[in-house]
This record gives sequence, C-alpha cells and structure tokens, in this order.
Amino acid sequence: MAIYHMEAKVITRGTGRTACGAAAYMSCSEIYNEYDGIQHDYTRKGGLVWEHVFLPPMAPAEWSDRAALWNAVEAAEKTKDSRLAREFIVALPVELDRAAWTELLTGFITENFIADGMCADVSIHRPKGHDHDNPHAHILLTVRPLDKTGAWQHKTEKEYLCVRNGEERGFTAAEFKTAQAEGWEKQYQYKTGRKKEYMAPSEAEKRRLERASKYPKATKFGRQNPISARWNSEEELRRWRAAWADAVNRALERNGVEQRVDHRGHAERGIDEKPTVHEGVNARIMEKMGYVSDRCELNHQIRADNALMRQLKNSIKKLTDALVTTLADMARAMEQLRQSMIILRYHLTHLRKRRSKAVEYLSKAEPMYRDYGELVRQIKEKSAERRSMKKELAALSPLSVFKRSELKKQIAQLSEEIEELTFSKNEIVTGFGKEDEKEMPAVPKQITAVKANVAKMDELEARYTGDIEKSGQEFDRLKERAKQYDLYDLTDARLALRLQMEDEAQERIKKDIPDEKLSFWDFQISTSMTDEQNREDRMETWYKEQTMRRRLEQECRQRWEQPQRKPRERDMER
Repeated sequence: MAIYHMEAKVITRGTGRTACGAAAYMSCSEIYNEYDGIQHDYTRKGGLVWEHVFLPPMAPAEWSDRAALWNAVEAAEKTKDSRLAREFIVALPVELDRAAWTELLTGFITENFIADGMCADVSIHRPKGHDHDNPHAHILLTVRPLDKTGAWQHKTEKEYLCVRNGEERGFTAAEFKTAQAEGWEKQYQYKTGRKKEYMAPSEAEKRRLERASKYPKATKFGRQNPISARWNSEEELRRWRAAWADAVNRALERNGVEQRVDHRGHAERGIDEKPTVHEGVNARIMEKMGYVSDRCELNHQIRADNALMRQLKNSIKKLTDALVTTLADMARAMEQLRQSMIILRYHLTHLRKRRSKAVEYLSKAEPMYRDYGELVRQIKEKSAERRSMKKELAALSPLSVFKRSELKKQIAQLSEEIEELTFSKNEIVTGFGKEDEKEMPAVPKQITAVKANVAKMDELEARYTGDIEKSGQEFDRLKERAKQYDLYDLTDARLALRLQMEDEAQERIKKDIPDEKLSFWDFQISTSMTDEQNREDRMETWYKEQTMRRRLEQECRQRWEQPQRKPRERDMER
C-alpha cells in the first residue's frame, strides 16, 4: 500500500556526522574524508537498488563523482559545528517498479532542487530480510549556494553595526565601503572608567578614550544569504512536502494505481484519529527479538484506540441513518446506541484511571529524582571535603596534636553525614524499583515518557468526551422520532433487549482491553452515567410502577366484568 513518509534531517558536525560518511552509507560505497582522514566503507551493506548524482549547470563536472562532491563540501566548511548537508528520506510506493521509482525521483529532484541551484545525491534502498517491504530513497543535498562560476557562496556574512548621528544600522563588508563615504562609522569598545562602551572612533577621539578591543560591533549571527534563508525556512519545507505528495500521486496515476497519498496531517484533513509515531528499524528489531519497545507499544495502543473509535462511530452512524419503521426497530436502535455510549463511557473511565496513576507517579517521581540529584551532589561535595581533610591530616606533623585531633573529628563527622546521605539515596533508588544506582540514569527518560503518555491521554480523553456528547445528541434525535409510539410499549420492548445488549457490551470491552479484568463497578457507573445523560435514569422504576398500575387496573376490570351468581332457593327462604 502506498504511504506518505518524508523525513527531513540536517547533517552537521555538531552531532558527529559527516557528509562523506552519509554519502558512503546511502550509496553503499567507500569514500575517504579528506577533512578528518577517516575512511568510510559501506561496500558490504546490501539493499542498494539505484544511485545517481545530479548537478546544476554551474557546478564543476568533476563533482559527478560523489567523493569529489562531498569532499568539496567538507573543505568549504571550517567550524566544528558546521551544517554540511540536508537529507531527505522518502518512502517509495510498493506498487511501482524500479523504472517508475527512478522516473519519480528524477523528476522531483530536478524540479525542486537542481533547478534551484543545489547538488543532489540520491540512492534507492530496498532492504531484504525484513517481514515487511520497505522501499525508500535517501536524498542528500548541498546547503551552500553556488554562484554563476560554480564557486561556493557564503551562507552567512559578517554584519557590522555602524552608527551615524545616533542611528544604528547593519552593513556587510561590501556595503560598508559605500556607507563609509556617506558618514557611517564602525563601533569599537572603549574604556570609560571601569566599564567598556561601544562608540564610533570620532566620538572616542573627542573624549580621548583608549580602545579596548580591535573587533568592531557586529550582529551575533551575521546576515544570512537570502538563498540559504529560503532553503532553511519552514515554508520551503512545507512546499517540498506538498511537491513530493503531488509527484507520487502523478506517478501512481501514470501507472494505473488508484491509491493516492496525502502530505497533510490528521488535523488539517479533518481526521480526529490519533496519528502513530515513527518506530524506526531498531524498535522493530527489538520487538522481533521479544523485547518491549516503547514506540511499538505506544503505536499498538494508538491503533487499538483508533480501531475502537472507528467501530463505535460506524455503529452509531448506521443506527442513526437506519430506516426505523416499526416499534421493534426503534427499540433495537435506541438500545444499540445506548450500548455504544456505555462502551465509550467505560473506556473513558478506564482512561482516566490510567491517567490518574500516571499523574500520581509523576507527583512522586519528580520530587524524588530531584532529591536524589541533591543527595548525589551533597555526597560528592562532602566526599571531596573529606578527601581534602585526609590529605591535610597526612601532611600534618605528628607534633600538631590538637590540629590532628580536630581534623579527625571533622573527618568522622563528615563520614557519618555521608553515610546518612548514602542511606537516603539508596532508599530513593529502591523506591524507583532499581537494584543498582547504575540504573538511575534511565529514570529521567521514564519520567519524560510518562509525561508524553499523559499528554496523549489528555488528547484521547477530549476525543472520548466529544464522541459521548455527539452520541447523546443522536440519542435525543432518536427519542424525538420515538414519540410516535406508545411510551410504555416502547419501554417494554427496550427492556426486553437490555440484558442481551449489556452482555454484548461487556464482551466487547473484554476484547478491547484484554490485559485487564473487566470491572463490574466501573461498568455499572458507565451504565448509570449513560442513563443519566439520556435522562432515563428512572426509566425502569417508572416502567415497574406503570406495570403494577396496569395490572391492578386489569384485575379491577376483570372483577367488575365478572357476572354475579343467581341467589339459591335456600337464600330466598331465609
């Protein structure tokens, strides 16, 4: 099935990555990085289907060799945290073949990147040995623009903050030559007593101040190249995402595939389902080996919740759209809608309990972990102080009796304090369920994961609440349509179905939440709240009263209509 996936990354030295390493990996080749002297060899990596280097017209022809291209990129960047390249990872439709993939990528890259002056290196991967087919492409792009001669342009340029008549304005080095003739001056730091102050040299000369620095005042990050600024903007990224979706859909249409992809998110498309998160190959491998992956477990829960919501919404829609022609049909429609509302209520109650436990965990875990950090800090400080005192004690002369005695007392006192702090720290470690202090670095990740789950549960709670309100409105519409029937007869038909409907609801809840035992109390609460919402919490009581009244009326009627016996002769004689 064709899916939309476009992941954007920036390859930067600040994260330890290199353009040569990324190019070697995606092309399954061997590239020597002249910048750091590292040989990147991925020739044994499999799964490569196709690779190609695209160049704009102004780029040197020798860059068609990816090793030359990416070594030129590495040589152009000087700092240890330079941004070297931009990478896109896109999913390819499994319905298309290699020729169609090549045509799709060639058109998309040429129209969106090469025409804009970027160099592009693309590779198609189709890994083997996985349970699912995952054809995808890696697109590596240059981030520094080229001029008409094929030389690299600047990404940012030094911008000097110059002053004239009290007004401050920024100029690049080239612009300053013209601005200087118009009376603009650079600003330098000058000593004004104990402070340093930026001012123009002409002003400093009048005040006879000494310059404190040779570097002129400038903006912090300089002025970004307009082309680079556009490439780095969110608007451009959104345009590329939309362009990839259009390109994929055109390719599917050319090849006679009816399916289409959409780059928009659920909210923009009007879909109220919860989107899944990207799992990644490592999470899949962990789950396949029998380990628990947080991302995979979260996606399992999201898919289960979405399936439940779709099922309930479809059942509600069928009920409200159904043509109700008889009293029996109306009774069944109302009881089935009530059943769906009870299930939604139960899931909402279950979700709130899960959220309450998570919030309770956070309320305890966060202060405990802060206390743990404070205890660790105090232990380190006191341990360092004790080591210092021990060194001082060792260096003292045996004749310094009083000083040695005082140091020994202080060392003993520190040892007791460290022991108490260590005991408190170990209690916190045990409280987190850890056997060893080495496992404590995982606690912040657990707290972050629980916070993320609480946020997702908040969103899900809002969805459940909204769906319950919509279901209540649908139920009110059904009640309006049911006014054409006798209320007692309708109630009688509904109560005849109720026990079966509630049993079916319990079975569906058990299937939706297989890991937990169904709570009879929560089910009763969900039932009561549903009836209260539908203003039917006294329906059964009313029905019993009406049944009793009708029975009494029937008995009285039967007695009144029973013929009186004729008097016998003995009665007459008396």
